[in-house]
Amino acid sequence: MGCCQSFLHKGTHPEKEQNRHPNHNHSHAHNQSHPLSVAADQLASGGVPSFSEFSFSELKTATNNFSSEFIVSESGEKAPNLVYKGRLNNRRWIAVKKFTKAAWPDPKQFVEEASGVGKLRHRRLANLIGYCCDGDERLLVAEYMPNDTLAKHLFHWENQTIEWAMRLRVALSIAEALNYCSSEGRPLYHDLNAYRVLFDEEGDPRLSCFGLMKNSRDGKSYSTNLAYTPPEYLRNGRVTPESVIFSFGTVLLDLLSGKHIPPSHALDMIQGKNNMLLMDSHLEGKFSTEDATVVINLASKCLQYEPRERPDTKDLVTTLAPLHTKPDVPSYVMLGIVKHEEAPSTPQRPLSAMGEACARLDLTAIHQILVAAHYRDDEGTNELSFQEWTQQMRDMLEARKRGDYAFRDKDFRTAIENYSQFIDVGTMVSPTVFARRSLCYLFCDQPDPALRDAMQAQCVYADWPTAFYMQSVALAKLDMQKDAVDMLNEAATLEEKRQRGGKAS
Repeated sequence: MGCCQSFLHKGTHPEKEQNRHPNHNHSHAHNQSHPLSVAADQLASGGVPSFSEFSFSELKTATNNFSSEFIVSESGEKAPNLVYKGRLNNRRWIAVKKFTKAAWPDPKQFVEEASGVGKLRHRRLANLIGYCCDGDERLLVAEYMPNDTLAKHLFHWENQTIEWAMRLRVALSIAEALNYCSSEGRPLYHDLNAYRVLFDEEGDPRLSCFGLMKNSRDGKSYSTNLAYTPPEYLRNGRVTPESVIFSFGTVLLDLLSGKHIPPSHALDMIQGKNNMLLMDSHLEGKFSTEDATVVINLASKCLQYEPRERPDTKDLVTTLAPLHTKPDVPSYVMLGIVKHEEAPSTPQRPLSAMGEACARLDLTAIHQILVAAHYRDDEGTNELSFQEWTQQMRDMLEARKRGDYAFRDKDFRTAIENYSQFIDVGTMVSPTVFARRSLCYLFCDQPDPALRDAMQAQCVYADWPTAFYMQSVALAKLDMQKDAVDMLNEAATLEEKRQRGGKAS
């Protein structure tokens, strides 16, 4: 139901706030300003949502009641945690990892672990965006990567194998992800393997955030064959930063050979100077021998028996970065996959004058409509006592009046300045002021704060069509066409209900 509700999760849902503040008074809008700002910033930048809590019912709906058709990963008996794909109300696709009920018996420990991972944000990670800890349920929510795993593209390809330049890109991307996590104090990655490397909608490689948490509070960190497990883990059962480097070495072997070769066999070939026997036969004549030698030597260092003899994550990046080729070729082209883009939908019903103006992004027409509407939709959003009519109140209303004059005269920067004075005092809250300032920001080519103000207007007056209309324009200006049309349809629906029988309930 609009950006305000769709992009905020438990603890920041405006409809829940409205239950506590049924009159939409000042305290509601003031308290909502921070989470809304965060949500708008992330939405506007096309970035990753902030880490937040999801309800179990929300994830149940998103995954079609955890339908078997939505399962995208089954780990087997050694790691019996399923991963589902799902779609939230805001149309964002997500990946949901569902733990067994006994995996994390202490909810506090689970939330602390998840929150630590949830602070990480990097373009080389499939980032963790939330968790669920309802009763016995323990779930993680991450960005969804639609183009399968490295294992699928490397071991089970159908049309074409991964070309050499793309393999180098994958290796560098994983190294960059691990180096970032290490720099942020999260150097441990559990069970790093080709199934943990995912490809996003652009075909770019990402490291799954799920590997940054164990499969259970005290469960095993490795579910792979013992032949691929760091030797020190077999001795003491502990994952160390050096263990992660060993596992990275096994992934390098996968990339070099196109097969899953036990590290001991690979090291025997390297020591026997049979480097080229490691190489994938499908790459014959299509790779640089010098670059391959660099990668083979790096893999050999990563797979050393003594942990202290292995490189660190900075060394991985330093070694692999110079090998990066074809920087201008998109990853989806090198992978040979089709980049799917959803076509924007069209409005579902006839639009009013405001709707038509918003649909064609006619800011001048929207301005005329808002000027004519004045403040008629602000009735009931403020209940002020006699004591509140102070000098501060008069000054605030004077600031709004100056803003109105500037808005009428299309002096939008002055209008922003004066409306901001009115809003910052906070004694009164006006959805109209937020809508007007939103339009001012649009005229000044600032769609980010415009979206934020439109969302604030919705929080003050939940079913106000104008708030939804303004969100649709801001979203369109941010090139989020699908969301813009969805918001336009919501606005038209609310307006139709309003015309049929007063304000929509």
